[in-house]
Amino acid sequence: MHSTLALILLLLATAVLATSLFRALQLPALLGYVVVGILLGPSGFNVAPQDVQTRNLAEFGVVFLMFSIGLEFSLAKLKTMRSLVFGLGGLQVLLTMLLATALGLAVGLGIGAGLALGGALAMSSTAIVVKLLAEHNELDTRHGRRIIGVLLFQDLAVVPLLIFIPALASGANMAEAMAWAGAKAVLALGLILVLGQRLLRPWFHVVAARKSPELFMLNVLLITLGLAYVTDLAGLSLALGAFVAGMLISETEYRYQVESDIRPFRDILMGLFFVTIGMQLDTVAVLNQLPGTLAMLALLILGKLLLITALTRRFSDDWGIALRTGLGLAQAGEFGLVLLALAGTYGLIPVGIKQAALAAMILSMLVAPFLMLHSEKLARRLAGGAWLEQARGVHEIVVKSFGVSKHVILCGYGRSGQNLARILEVEGVPFIALDDDPKRVHEAAAAGDNVVFGDCTRAEVLTAAGINRARAVVISFAHTPTALKVIATAHRLRPGAPIIVRTLDEADLDQLMEAGAMEVVPEVLEGALMLGSQTLLMAGVPLGTVLKRIRTMRELRYSTLRGYFKGLTDDEEEERISQEHLASLHMEAGLSGVGRTLGELDLESVGVTILAVRRHGIRATNPTPETQLEAGDIVILRGTPEALAGAKQRLGIN
Repeated sequence: MHSTLALILLLLATAVLATSLFRALQLPALLGYVVVGILLGPSGFNVAPQDVQTRNLAEFGVVFLMFSIGLEFSLAKLKTMRSLVFGLGGLQVLLTMLLATALGLAVGLGIGAGLALGGALAMSSTAIVVKLLAEHNELDTRHGRRIIGVLLFQDLAVVPLLIFIPALASGANMAEAMAWAGAKAVLALGLILVLGQRLLRPWFHVVAARKSPELFMLNVLLITLGLAYVTDLAGLSLALGAFVAGMLISETEYRYQVESDIRPFRDILMGLFFVTIGMQLDTVAVLNQLPGTLAMLALLILGKLLLITALTRRFSDDWGIALRTGLGLAQAGEFGLVLLALAGTYGLIPVGIKQAALAAMILSMLVAPFLMLHSEKLARRLAGGAWLEQARGVHEIVVKSFGVSKHVILCGYGRSGQNLARILEVEGVPFIALDDDPKRVHEAAAAGDNVVFGDCTRAEVLTAAGINRARAVVISFAHTPTALKVIATAHRLRPGAPIIVRTLDEADLDQLMEAGAMEVVPEVLEGALMLGSQTLLMAGVPLGTVLKRIRTMRELRYSTLRGYFKGLTDDEEEERISQEHLASLHMEAGLSGVGRTLGELDLESVGVTILAVRRHGIRATNPTPETQLEAGDIVILRGTPEALAGAKQRLGIN
C-alpha cells in the first residue's frame, strides 16, 4: 500500500474496531492495538510497512507515556509509601533481574542479555492493574496499596533501565559504558533539575497570563520535546527527558491542566507504539517454538506470582493479602515491552528468544484481568487459613450488632459516612458502620465511633450486621460497581431491604434504582438545588416560593422525600408529617393482598401514601389503582406508625 493517507485510514479503522471489541470484552485497549499490529504487520496481511518514520512516530508515544509518569511523580507519596515502594518494589525488580540473569546464563545468554530480559520481565502493567483496582474499588485496600507501591518502583526503575540497556550492549566495555552513562545521566539531570526548578514556574506564569489554550498547549509540547531532545543529545533516551519534564511540571499548579491537555496526544501515539509492537511479533516463529513460548509464559506468571507473594509476606502477616498482591502483579507490562524493544534494537537478545518473550508478555497481559477478577477466590482456596482474620472481623461485627434492632447499617465510613453518623447520633438512631480501610477503622473506633472492619459486599458481613433487623442500609460511598454488589447481596439476604445510595451525579441513577435501591441521592443535583435556593433568596425571591420550587424539583427525583418541605407555614401539617415513616413491604406468596389491585385494597383510606411498587428489580412510581400486586412485589409506603400498621393488616402481613 503506497498511499500514506490510505495507510493512516487503515490504521484508524482497524484500531477503532479492535479497541471497540476489546472494550466490549472488558480487556485493555492497548492489547487491541497490539492485535492491530499483528494483523497489519508481516505476520498478518503485511499491508503496513515498518519504516523509520512509523517507528519514530511510535517512539513519541513512549515519550508522552513517560511524561505522564513524571506528572504523577510525588515525593510526598513516595515518602508515605517508602517501605512498600523501595522495600517491596525494589526487592521485586532486583530479584527478578537476578533470577532472569541466572536462567539466561543457564541457557547460554550473556549477562547483559539476562539483565535486559530480566528488566523487561520485572515490569507489570500499570495501565491494566490500576484500571482494574479502581473499577473494583480496591485502590485503598491492603493488597491494593502493596500493588501500587510495587508499580511505583517499577515506573521509577524504567528510567535507569532506559539509560543502562544501551550500555549493556557494549560487550567487553560494559562496566565502563555503564559508568559513563550513569555520569552523563547525573550531569544532565542535575542541570535540568537545578535550572528547571528556577525557570519553569515563572515561564508558565507568563504563558498562562496570555489566557490562550493554543499557546499553553504549544508550550507544554515545547518543554516536553525540548527536554527529551536535550537528554537525547547527551546520549541518553528521549523518554528520560520527558520523564524529567513531567516531574518538573508536577511541582507546579498547572499539573492537572497539563495532564488533561496532553492525554489525547499520549493515548494516540502510545497506541501507535503498541501497533508497532504487534508488527514485530512473528507469529510463524512463535508457532514453530510454541512449547518454548508457553513455557516462558508459565515461567513468567508463576515465577512472578511466587516471588512477589513470598516478598509481600515479609511485609504482611496475611497470606491472603500476599497472594492477591502476587496475582495482581504476575503479568508483564507496557514498559516491559518498551524495554524489550530497546534491547532488541541494540541486539542484546537473540531474535528467537525475543519473539518467545514478546508473545509470552502479550499473552500474560491478556490473562491479567482474569487473574485479578478471581484473585479473591483463588486466595481463599490457596490460603484458607489466612482468612481467619476476616472471620474474627465478622465475629466483632456480630458482637457490635448483638441485641440491636431497627438500626441503620452504614456501608462506608468516609467523610459522607461520618457526617451521616453524626446526624444519626444526634437523633438517637442506632447504627453500625462498616468500612474496609483498617487505618480509618482503627482511628475511628479508638475515638469511640461505632465502626467495625468489614467488606459490605459480603453476605456474611451484612448478616452479622443484622440486615434482617435493620431499618435501612445506606451506601455512603460513590462507587456504582461496588454499590450494585451491595444491593444485590442485601436483597438476596432480605428481599425488599430499604437501601439508600449516594452517587456523584445522575448518570447511574436509573441503573441503581433498577437494581433495587429505594432512593439514590446524587451529590451534584443536591448541590445544585442548594446553590439554586441560596441564589433565589439573594435575588429577592420569597422564602415560600423558593421552598416550593425546590420541593417540586426534588419530587421529580426523590419520591420518598415528597412532602419534605410541606407545612413549614402550617404547624399542624408539620406535626403530622414529622410523625410519618417509610415502610418497604415484601409481598410473599399466600398473603391476602397478593392478586388484588391497589384500588380494591384502598390503602389510602387507612392514611398511608403509596410511593412505589417495585417488581423484578423494576421500580414503578405513582402506581395506578389498576395495579395488581403479585408475589415478590415490594410496596413502598409512607405514613404514621398507626397508618402503616393498618396497611399491613389490610395486605395480610402480620
